[in-house]
Order: sequence, then structure tokens, then C-alpha cells
Amino acid sequence: MAREIILTEDGREGLKAELERLETVKRAEVGERIKNAREFGDISENSEYDDAKNEQAWVESRIAEINHILSNATVVEAPKRSNKVAIGNKVTVKMESGVERQFIIVGVAEADAAEGKISNLSPMGAALLGAHKGDEIVAEGPTGKEIKLTILKIGKA
Repeated sequence: MAREIILTEDGREGLKAELERLETVKRAEVGERIKNAREFGDISENSEYDDAKNEQAWVESRIAEINHILSNATVVEAPKRSNKVAIGNKVTVKMESGVERQFIIVGVAEADAAEGKISNLSPMGAALLGAHKGDEIVAEGPTGKEIKLTILKIGKA
């Protein structure tokens, strides 16, 4: 059974913008690259043509993936005021080392660790969901090591 696709409003808007860029700008760029590569002659040994066709396949598959996500996703809105962590919340935590970190809890389709957006299904996201300000929780980190942290603040992302 397929898992439910969950998006925040920001995530939905981000995917819509990416889809628009792929369908307009990127498709045209790739089409131009294919056209130019064909002009080099024999396409059977033309690496520019092969690269452009591979990029075209990636663009088309990403467009299909985004369309699938957008048409099947449940959009959730973080509560404006909440005393417990929910999808769409920005959570400030204090790690066992004393370092403060912020995470935004999102659905799998918009998770991006580099931006501090962690999936509700990740070990850290799942441990944070439902927790309250002041709670001390233990979560599994990316390396599999247990991480102890304290929730300092819960807000809207």
C-alpha cells in the first residue's frame, strides 16, 4: 500500500514553481540542446546528443513525479499556535552537546536536510512529532547514533 503524500503549503508552492520552470524553461533548453546536437551529424556516436536525451528523460520523469505528488498530496497547515510538534512546525531544539538547531517538520516529498527540513517519517522527525516544549527526547541520528535533545520552541515555519 502506498504511503500518504503529505505537503505543507510552502512545499506545494515550491513544487508548483519547480514544475512551471521544468515545463517551460528546462524543456525548451533541452529541446534546443537536442536540436543542436543533431546538427553535428551521426547521432549514434554523438555524446552531446546522448547527454541531451538523458537530461530530457530526467526532466520528463521529474515532471511526471511532481504531477503525481501534486495530484495525490494532502496539504497540511501547521497550527498557528501549538503546544506540540506537528507537520509544518519549526522546532528549535538544544542538542545534548549544547548546540541549538532548528528543524522544520515536513512530508517526505519536500524533505531537504540542507535546508533543515526533515521528514515526518525520518527517525528525528518521528521522534519530534507530538512532543511538547520542554520535552526531552531521544532520536536516532543520521549515523544511527542516539541523540538526546530538548525542545526549546515550537512555532509556525
